Amino acid sequence: MTAPRPDDAPHPYATLTPDQVLDALASVGLHGDGRMMALSSYENRVYQVWLEGGERVVAKFYRPGRWSEAQILEEHAFAADLMAAEIPAVGPLTLQGRTLHPHAGFLFSVSPWRGGRQPELDDFEVLEWIGRFLARIHTVGAAQPFTHRPPLDLRSFGSEPHDWLLAHDLIPLDVQSAWRNACEQALSLIGGHTHLAHGPDRLHLKDATLLRLHGDCHPGNILWTPLDDSGRGGPHFVDLDDARMGPAVQDLWMLLSGDRRQRTQQLAALLDGYEQFRSFDRRELALIEPLRTLRLIHYSAWLARRWSDPIFPINFPWFGTSDYWRGQVDMLHEQIEAMQEAPLAA
Repeated sequence: MTAPRPDDAPHPYATLTPDQVLDALASVGLHGDGRMMALSSYENRVYQVWLEGGERVVAKFYRPGRWSEAQILEEHAFAADLMAAEIPAVGPLTLQGRTLHPHAGFLFSVSPWRGGRQPELDDFEVLEWIGRFLARIHTVGAAQPFTHRPPLDLRSFGSEPHDWLLAHDLIPLDVQSAWRNACEQALSLIGGHTHLAHGPDRLHLKDATLLRLHGDCHPGNILWTPLDDSGRGGPHFVDLDDARMGPAVQDLWMLLSGDRRQRTQQLAALLDGYEQFRSFDRRELALIEPLRTLRLIHYSAWLARRWSDPIFPINFPWFGTSDYWRGQVDMLHEQIEAMQEAPLAA
């Protein structure tokens, strides 16, 4: 597929060569020894860079046009708040009095390198540990709101991506009608315009209490290190790039997997840890499937909007085909059924 572009100009990241990365670091007083490694990131460009003294840092070059400078600085301020509360989040370094730096048309930040692996989420003790830290993150997040970053809501993650995809004719005609109907039925359920089994255990997204979230708390954004002899180790949270206002459950549901029984057990372990530090509104459990549905819709639009970036066709060659969209229709139908079932309980 070919996503619409206003012209045939090269993608902005085409100018971000290794020399540019090293020059950017040198501009803030950090001198690389020539070694660097691109880290897994599609939205931004992120590099692990070795400095002349042997230390490693992570340089993050923000995608031009995605976030404003004020929105990026809110991410940095949130990270600083978390670290000040001794929560193991990895935030940017302050260099020359700033955390965000301009260079050759890019905005970039530099963070300390932290190793680790994905946590073992089939270990309930690990889940309980993560739950404790998520509660502490949310306690900090609830202290004040974001003022520049948008919230996670039905419009930004559902109706706007739906409208954009249809307006740009990015869904093949042989599946367009089926996708539109399934998507609109799902959005109607989330918006509360048709029957959705309401009750004391139900809550609409529009009625949820919003706070500053990690926003993209999947296992890849939690790095785990084993405990050392002094008792240091455990989880640390990386990549606050998707931080925004939203309900607390958004930072929990992406850590759940498997069948309903498995997800219920995992959720119970997370909440056992979470509620040691912060109360949790169990009505938010009714938002898990609506939030999963919104992420599904938003993800398709995200891929389409990024298609002019050469890294996307390379890594997502299956995107945009009729088979892809038929698969999306099937998943939307599954989500429509899931949203009408009783919420998980823990």
